[in-house]
Amino acid sequence: MALIVIFVFKTPLRKLVIMGLDRVKRGSGPIVVKTVAGTVFVVMVSTIYSVASIHTRWVDEGGDITPTDQILLAQHLLEASLMGFSLFLAFMIDKLHHYIRELGMRRKTMEAMKKQNRAFEDGKSGASEEIKTLEGEASALRGKIRQLESELEEKAKEASSAEANAGALKKQSEGFLLEYDRLLEENQNLRSQLQSLDHTLSRSDSKKVS
Repeated sequence: MALIVIFVFKTPLRKLVIMGLDRVKRGSGPIVVKTVAGTVFVVMVSTIYSVASIHTRWVDEGGDITPTDQILLAQHLLEASLMGFSLFLAFMIDKLHHYIRELGMRRKTMEAMKKQNRAFEDGKSGASEEIKTLEGEASALRGKIRQLESELEEKAKEASSAEANAGALKKQSEGFLLEYDRLLEENQNLRSQLQSLDHTLSRSDSKKVS
């Protein structure tokens, strides 16, 4: 009864009792406890059988019972009650110890799960902040890409206009070359005419001198 009361209230003494029962249940302790419990149970059954035999003899004798039988009957009843009550208390102590140990293990498991959940939430918050940072960087890069695309379009327009200007200049230069060739040909013709004219003049001068 004292052990049961100690189990009910959470005190430092309960920890000591639990540690003691843990040591008892290790190794050969459970076998010894079961052997003792079995022996007490057999003795209790024998005592109950003695009580039943005394009661049967009392009935057979027509209700007359000797003082010795009365004392034996009371003693056997007391012994059987004490042994039965002791076995019941031992069973209750064992179950209470088991449930308390299981409850302690579940509490530790719950605390570990809570710690893991907190760590997961902290990691999730850190990951969310990192995701937000990456999203900001991605949006900035998208803006830069749009700016570069607009600049590229402007450069392409400038290049196309420059190409058109180059084509026009090329055509104009081709016209200039044709005109240059024509002028060069006329110059050559004029030079040839001038040379022929010089030859004729020199001939006429020589004839006059002669």
